[in-house]
Amino acid sequence: MVSEVLAGGASRDSTATAVRYLLQALADVAPGNTVEVRVPPFGAVQAVAGPKHTRGTPPNVVEMDATAWVALATGSLTWDEAVADGRISASGQRSQLEKFFPVFTETGAH
Repeated sequence: MVSEVLAGGASRDSTATAVRYLLQALADVAPGNTVEVRVPPFGAVQAVAGPKHTRGTPPNVVEMDATAWVALATGSLTWDEAVADGRISASGQRSQLEKFFPVFTETGAH
């Protein structure tokens, strides 16, 4: 499904599954509860070790659309490129996640 989304024209269900799979891959690579990564409307995950957030709006939030997320998670897009062209919204001092990408390559999740 990930390759289908990268190729373009994937169904909404395939896109949702790929997004959720890659969010889980990030949580596996960077376990924790410090940063909330959101890919509306398909999913969100808490990741990165550090202070745990439990109520209200998290202080560290990263948000992007599904196309940017899949490209970033697979290495087709770099963090710096995505930030520079406004495809990522990142707030909070722990929201710089570039060191965790890619979380998925041709051979599978890291």
